[in-house]
Amino acid sequence: MSLNVLVIDDERPALDELVFLLERDPRIAAITGCDSATDALRLLQDASVDAVFLDIQMPGLTGLDLAQVLSRFKAPPPIVFVTAHDEHAVEAFDLHAVDYVLKPVREERLAEAVRRIVASTSPTPSGDTQIPVERGGVTRFIARSDVTHVEAQGDYARLHTLHDSHLVRTPLSTLAEEWAGAGFVRIHRSLLVALAHVSELRVDSGRASVVVGGRELPVSRRHTRELRELLTRRPS
Repeated sequence: MSLNVLVIDDERPALDELVFLLERDPRIAAITGCDSATDALRLLQDASVDAVFLDIQMPGLTGLDLAQVLSRFKAPPPIVFVTAHDEHAVEAFDLHAVDYVLKPVREERLAEAVRRIVASTSPTPSGDTQIPVERGGVTRFIARSDVTHVEAQGDYARLHTLHDSHLVRTPLSTLAEEWAGAGFVRIHRSLLVALAHVSELRVDSGRASVVVGGRELPVSRRHTRELRELLTRRPS
């Protein structure tokens, strides 16, 4: 893929460095640089780009302000925030940012951001959703289809995959509502499971449990009948 990208940073040295690094990536075909979000918005009203690399803290219109405007475009371009400040990551991903890169920018980290842009613009077979997760100051993405179950942890939720787990700042109740259409069902007040990953339903002395990703999880009495019916109707 050959990408036409827009780079926005009010500090000229940072702008020049980012342009230089992007020019070294063979997936980048053309780069336009702007030193203000206002100038970038004027440009985007007359031209389209494949992706936007955007600083956050800028005088006047900030990067977050510009991202909110772009989100209302008929076809919003993927956005990668490039910033020296890590405290805006949650806001950035609420605006559906593809990536959040911290300065000073490393070439290999920027290459990963470009990979995510390419992935975000490529159709996936099942329309899978990518979930941003943070660990040790690094933001990664996991496919929702890889999540076997979700466990409530206070106001947060822990996403479990076959080999790892990740804490996200979203309540279990919110995920239960948003992910219902993707085959996730409540089996307990503190547990949500992906039907596609349920390998066994066990009932012993009236108590039910399911095996998900090699782990046995309890099913509350109020959810047992519904879960049994859903598993019976599940496509083979």
